[in-house]
Amino acid sequence: MSGREWDLVGAPNARDLGGLVGADGRRVRSGVLLRTPALGRLTDEDLPVLAKLGPACVVDLRDHSEMDVAPPDRLPGEPTVVHLPVHDAEHPVFTYVSAMLLGHDLTAYADLAEQGTPAAMEAIYRWFVTGESARAGFAEAVRLAALEENLPLLYHCSAGKDRTGWLTVVLLHVLGVDEAAIRADYLANNALTESLREVILEAMAKRQPGLDVDAVRPVLEVRDAYLDAAYDEVRRVHGSFGAYLRDGLGVDDDRVSRLRALLLE
Repeated sequence: MSGREWDLVGAPNARDLGGLVGADGRRVRSGVLLRTPALGRLTDEDLPVLAKLGPACVVDLRDHSEMDVAPPDRLPGEPTVVHLPVHDAEHPVFTYVSAMLLGHDLTAYADLAEQGTPAAMEAIYRWFVTGESARAGFAEAVRLAALEENLPLLYHCSAGKDRTGWLTVVLLHVLGVDEAAIRADYLANNALTESLREVILEAMAKRQPGLDVDAVRPVLEVRDAYLDAAYDEVRRVHGSFGAYLRDGLGVDDDRVSRLRALLLE
């Protein structure tokens, strides 16, 4: 796990990737890659903390349909904000997660519950690898991270766990972090958001008597099986993660070298 010396009350799973060991034993620099959920719930006390971190560029992976119903990001200063929507209307999990976080009615998602939310989540993670807007969004985010003027780079989606999680997996693979450490950072979301998750589930159960909380829980968590589904898709389509970076996202050797020079100590 990467260490951090800051917390955001309104974004409990926000964290710095600094400290993770990458290529040649060099660590990811602290304060250059910041992963968070959407920042519309930051408290007034959070703002000076984020100001001190000083993101130069904020990448928002949400679709406009998600942004329109959520409180706007609270951003100190004037960072460059880049919208790279990684979204597919065929996968209602995206809007389902947003609806849950915002306390909206979930009756429109009965079909999703019937399909089984773990299966839907695994389908989403496979789509991260092959979907057109997914490949375009993740590729552009990696390109932005290779430009010094964009550092510190902060990136987020709605909950800060799935699209944000996969982009983190991509960046850490580029930086040569080993797979066990990458997985540990990915899975850290569950412990960091445990109290928030239970509050959301309790509120949903009160609003919708008879709600099957166990059917909803998988959408608010990250799981090994989700990450494995994406890795399986990488192997199926590209053969290796390196080939996925090169052929799927256009991250060639020059860009890998540039990213490692910028982001590793």
